[in-house]
Amino acid sequence: MKITCDREKLASAFQIAATVANARSPKEILQNVKIEAAEDRVTLMATDMETGIRIDVEGVDVQNPGRALLPVARVGLILRESSDQQLSFETVGTETVVEGLNAKFNLPSANPDEYPNVVGFEEEAYHELAARLFKEMVKRTSFATDADSSRYALGGVLMEMTGEEILAVGTDGRRLARMQGPGKSVGGHQTSGNTTIIPTKSLSLMERSIGDKEETVHIASRSNDVLLRTSRCTVYSRLVEGRYPNWRQVIPKRDNSVKVDFNVGPFFNAIRQAAIVADTETRGLDFEFGQGSLVLSAKTANLGASRIEFPISFVGDTIRMKLDYRYVSDFLRVLEPETTCTVDISSSTESALFTTEDGYAYVVMPMALER
Repeated sequence: MKITCDREKLASAFQIAATVANARSPKEILQNVKIEAAEDRVTLMATDMETGIRIDVEGVDVQNPGRALLPVARVGLILRESSDQQLSFETVGTETVVEGLNAKFNLPSANPDEYPNVVGFEEEAYHELAARLFKEMVKRTSFATDADSSRYALGGVLMEMTGEEILAVGTDGRRLARMQGPGKSVGGHQTSGNTTIIPTKSLSLMERSIGDKEETVHIASRSNDVLLRTSRCTVYSRLVEGRYPNWRQVIPKRDNSVKVDFNVGPFFNAIRQAAIVADTETRGLDFEFGQGSLVLSAKTANLGASRIEFPISFVGDTIRMKLDYRYVSDFLRVLEPETTCTVDISSSTESALFTTEDGYAYVVMPMALER
C-alpha cells in the first residue's frame, strides 16, 4: 500500500476511529486502526468487538492499493504534531513508513489480515431520518441514562421505530427524557418491544460520525445489534442486553395540573443562581409556583441561603416542590436559550413534566420537602 493524503482530513477521520480502537486494549491487535486503500476509496476501520466503525477518508491519492494497521497512539501523535499539509503512508515489509516534507517515521505494523472484520451496511430494511433530528435525539436523551443500573438495562437509549415515527428514550430511574420525530421506514423496517437499547457510548460515536452537511442517515435494528449509515461511514454496535422499564407509564397524563410557559435562557440563569448555596450532596432546590412568580430557594447550614424570584404566568393555588437542580439543569442545557418550554405540575409529590413543541418531553421525580 502507498498513499498520499491531506493530513487534516485523515486526522479528522482517524480521531473518530481512534475513539473505538482502545490504545490500552488487552488485545494488541485492537490497539490499531485498519486502513484499506482501494483504487476508488480509502477506508479506516476500528473495533473493540462491541462497537465498530468504517469511515471513508477524503483527499487521498492512492498510488498502490493495499491495507495496513496503524497504531492508535503513535499515528495519532504524528497526525496531531505534524505541520505538513501532505503525508505519505507506505507499507514496506512489516513496517509502515509515514513521511512528510522533513520528517519520516518507521512504525512496526501487525498483519492486517488478523484484524477482526468490521461489518458494513448491507441492510435492505432500515429507517431513514434527518441527520439533524438524530443528533438532537442523542443529545437530548443520552445524558439521562445510567450505565451502573443492575435492575434494568438503563445503560443506553431505547429506540422505537415504527412506520413514520421514531422515539428515543433515556432514563436512570429518577428522570426520563423522550424525544420523538418523523422517520421513513424502508423495506418494512420496524422495532418490536423494548429491545433496541443502544449503548450511550455507541450513540456518542454515531453522533460524532455525522458530518455538518449530512442530510439523512439510515439506521437498521437487528436482533442483537444496530447499524447506522451516513454518507461517509458505517457505525456498528451491539445492543444492551436486558429489559427496559415501561417508560410510557412514567410520563404523566393528568387533567388537574397547571401548565407554565418559560424561556429557557432566563430560567436556566435563575436556577444556576439559586443553586450557588444548594446542598452539594442532596442538590435539592425548592420551587414555589405562586401568583405571577416562581421563587427558587435553597438553604444550607454551612453555605448560606438563596432566594431568586422569576416572573411566570401562573394563576391558582401555590404549588411547592423540591427538585434536584442537576436534573433540571441537564434538561435546559441541551436546549437553545431562546426556546420556549412548558412545565406541567400538580403537587409536591407528583413528577414535573417539561415539554417543548418539537416532541421533547422530560420527567423529573420530586424530592421530599422539608417540613
